[in-house]
Amino acid sequence: MSSRTSPKVAVLMGGPSKEREVSLSSGRECAAALRGEGFEVVELDAGPDLCARLADIKPDVAFNALHGRWGEDGCVQGLLEWIQLPYTHSGVLASALAMDKQRSKEVYQAEGLPVVPSVIVPKIEVVEAHVMEPPYVAKPNNEGSSVGIYIVHESANGPPQLSQDMPDQVMVEKYIPGRELTVTVMDDRPLTVTEIMTNGGWYDYDAKYKPGGSWHVLPAEIPEGIFDRCVDFAVRAHKALGCRGVSRTDYRWDHSMGLDGLFLLETNTQPGMTPTSLVPEQAEHMGMTFGQLCAWMVEDASCDR
Repeated sequence: MSSRTSPKVAVLMGGPSKEREVSLSSGRECAAALRGEGFEVVELDAGPDLCARLADIKPDVAFNALHGRWGEDGCVQGLLEWIQLPYTHSGVLASALAMDKQRSKEVYQAEGLPVVPSVIVPKIEVVEAHVMEPPYVAKPNNEGSSVGIYIVHESANGPPQLSQDMPDQVMVEKYIPGRELTVTVMDDRPLTVTEIMTNGGWYDYDAKYKPGGSWHVLPAEIPEGIFDRCVDFAVRAHKALGCRGVSRTDYRWDHSMGLDGLFLLETNTQPGMTPTSLVPEQAEHMGMTFGQLCAWMVEDASCDR
């Protein structure tokens, strides 16, 4: 960072992914919070000219508020490493691993963490016949924010009719009934466990981002043993993937199975960052304001992450 009293921060937002609108919302909120903490902030919609724009702006830090592909999968992290601009959140390898659901599962399994049985199957096979006994879930292997999730129930007449923009390779995963839980890890330290409640029973894109789509209970009202496992597994997942800064690990818990019913779904290296998002809510529960959380991320920024 430069010798300025307060670093000049470029907030990277928007971008070309399917989660562009969510990223713009996160970016605007983070930029406002950082200004409130006294930082000089430039909001930057990340496009093909990103490198040239950063050269013109000459920031001290890039605050990565991008979501989805290119911003969350190691691509923009590689660019920032190339130009040696300190940035927030995880580095190239951890971002790429966490974004690839199959490879992150392999990391979890090597760490001894429980995952949901799944297979990677060509899209054409998924729409032609059941590739797994229902109920199951079909979803892209490398998108975030529950983009493109299809739940195939036991009563389904046939396989899911996937949208045209689904990738050629699809993850098909056993459906785990029960409760949705999540844990934030900040600087290798777990915050708390949130239970995500929805009307539809699945924390999909609409439940995440449409008003009234979901509500949060924190700390989650769950048995102590499940709570302890959630925070322990989140830290282990964060470290095994090589995450830095803030991450959020999501679970399904089939309470009918007790301790054996807890399964890791994924780790988010670029979790949503509006004041009512899951990570800021957990930070506030631990006594940290949204502005303080964003400021901590800037102070934690570096290269070689």
